[in-house]
Amino acid sequence: MMKGMNSNRFFPKNDAVGVLPKPDRTAWLKGGSAVCEMPPRTPRGDAWRLVLLGAPGIGKGTQAELLCERLGTCHLSTGDVFRTAKCLAEHEQTASMKDALKFMRQGALVPDETVLGLIQDRLRCLRCSGGFLLDGFPRTVAQAEALEKTLQDEHIQLTAVLNYELPLERVVARISGRRTCGGCKAVYHVTTRPPKVADICDHCGGALFQREDDRPESVEVRMKAYGTSTRPLISFYEQRGLLISVSAEGSPEEIYQRTRLLALGR
Repeated sequence: MMKGMNSNRFFPKNDAVGVLPKPDRTAWLKGGSAVCEMPPRTPRGDAWRLVLLGAPGIGKGTQAELLCERLGTCHLSTGDVFRTAKCLAEHEQTASMKDALKFMRQGALVPDETVLGLIQDRLRCLRCSGGFLLDGFPRTVAQAEALEKTLQDEHIQLTAVLNYELPLERVVARISGRRTCGGCKAVYHVTTRPPKVADICDHCGGALFQREDDRPESVEVRMKAYGTSTRPLISFYEQRGLLISVSAEGSPEEIYQRTRLLALGR
């Protein structure tokens, strides 16, 4: 639950006036001295400063897109930073990026110290007047403590932490039903988004397959690992009165509206 916070800061009373244009995320994706080429969007109401939590496949990325489109905040995904780092020339990579890539090539987890270095490279994004939505960070209590100190040093207050939840069996069904095109990498779902012709991509005609990490046994292992690592993080933000838990059942729009109502109700 959220305590001692003005709930009217969160969602505008009417967000049905269309989406805002996508922001320029150059500074976030490249870090270092890179700057965005267009000014930040003007948020609707007070600027949001959010953290998103949620297990793999729970639909957190879709909710991040909806929140940013409708509220004007910028989607700051650490996953996007890692993907961008692989595509940058060596002279464009910051020291933290190079360290992160070294661990990724070894198949090892990127340690807290390196992840925190990536965030420090991007402090201007946390200061942005348009607000931010952090996705993929923090992942540990140590990272959360470091973020808390950084925000305090910058005189920035975190607005809320949105935690999306779904029973294990529902996550397994959702992820294990995914099929990926071997050609263009388009993603389908056997029940909620099937191709027009079974096992054939609508776009390029390529064969669809099930990724190894989308198999039910793999999903269960990933979910249990996520629960173990994230439980202390949830407690951390719960103790600070910042956590809002949201059921991830239903369509993306239903989940967004549920988030909206839960936030307004606090």
